[in-house]
Amino acid sequence: MRDARERVRPRRQCYTGLMNDRDDRPLFRKIDCLRLPVPDLDAGLAFYRDKLGHKLSWRTETAAGLRMPETDAELVIHTEYDGMETDLLVASAGDASAAIVAAGGRVLKRPFDIPIGRCVVVEDPWGNCLVLLDMSKGALIADSNGHVVLDDFGNPRVARPNDLAG
Repeated sequence: MRDARERVRPRRQCYTGLMNDRDDRPLFRKIDCLRLPVPDLDAGLAFYRDKLGHKLSWRTETAAGLRMPETDAELVIHTEYDGMETDLLVASAGDASAAIVAAGGRVLKRPFDIPIGRCVVVEDPWGNCLVLLDMSKGALIADSNGHVVLDDFGNPRVARPNDLAG
């Protein structure tokens, strides 16, 4: 008969090539957002916010984040480029790109800065494009009307990760 330690020992996960060494969690933390292109931001807000009922979280000149009630993932409507995109949150965009390459994928666009952290565009072995981002700089700060607050240089202000914990 097995002793209690053997019965409760966690099974080894099959994610070995994609594990984050720091905390043994899978590479992808959560879906951050679903990005949807619209030809005009105000028309997109009239549809998704006003007619479908999604509350505005934040807005810039080219994009707006809308809340969904049963998740913290956002709908992000934007006028920046064509094509729908799903962004996945990772602990570190740089580490994630290395993990994808080690697992047999490839980097399509090397890690680059974004207002909230870093982003990388990768492809899995079957040609699926994945947009991976981290929030190493923090979350966007929006005013009471949902407009992203800008600093003196016109850059979006963010709440640093330590500011979000308290």
